[in-house]
Amino acid sequence: MNFKTILLAVALLPVISCSSSFHQKTGGQKEWQTLFNGKDLKDWTVKIHHHEVGDNYAQTFRVKDGVLQVNYDDYKTFDNRYGHLFYKKPFSSFHLKWEYRFTDQWLQDAPSYTVKNSGIMFHSQSPESILKEQDWPISVEFQLLAGLGDGKPRPTGNMCSPGTDVVYEGKIDPRHCINSSSKTFEWNQWVKAELIVLGDSLVKHVINGDTVLQYTQPQIGGGVANNYDPAIKQDGKPLTQGYIGLQSEGQGIEFKDIKIKELN
Repeated sequence: MNFKTILLAVALLPVISCSSSFHQKTGGQKEWQTLFNGKDLKDWTVKIHHHEVGDNYAQTFRVKDGVLQVNYDDYKTFDNRYGHLFYKKPFSSFHLKWEYRFTDQWLQDAPSYTVKNSGIMFHSQSPESILKEQDWPISVEFQLLAGLGDGKPRPTGNMCSPGTDVVYEGKIDPRHCINSSSKTFEWNQWVKAELIVLGDSLVKHVINGDTVLQYTQPQIGGGVANNYDPAIKQDGKPLTQGYIGLQSEGQGIEFKDIKIKELN
């Protein structure tokens, strides 16, 4: 190699390095994937308290006019049938988007806190590992709320933690739910929500384009979930991945435009 060749190789080093770095940052990121096809519940699995996996009791989860509904038309009583509809595969680092709005349907024998209340679970245990009499999956919840018409603030995009813990403002927060900074929305208003999760590190909740809550280090721990398999609940274990589930707990709600992009 002569002197000119060496100079040329040295001059190209920064270019090669930058190009490689750019590829590493963007090359592994996938495109947006539609989770709900607007037609049916293909690729989704139901698990409802008191029922076996796959039993969509009274068609709790159904599709109508292109939206995914939590619907109680065929219920006589709620009987603590807390339910979840899980997508078929787990995710680790991802950006999830969806829109939701509540309906005027609420079962009178459901707990009062469930009025205009639902959620999306993530980093959840698999539906197959949830026992028949287990109420909530061990997971983290992006809680969805609407105003009650009493003029009191009721933010949406909160965090709740059935069988889990998170680090908030530098320490594990003992509260089951942590409120976001979002404004209060009317129950029949379509709201855009986003969830950004980076494995077991950073989690961000976004409502109508605004970041309303941020926390880190989701992990197994805490209480609230009941009648689970003890082998599943290993307190302190980091939640690096898990399933995404739409919640039903006595309040009607509709979901649409559910999309996800996996991140590096």
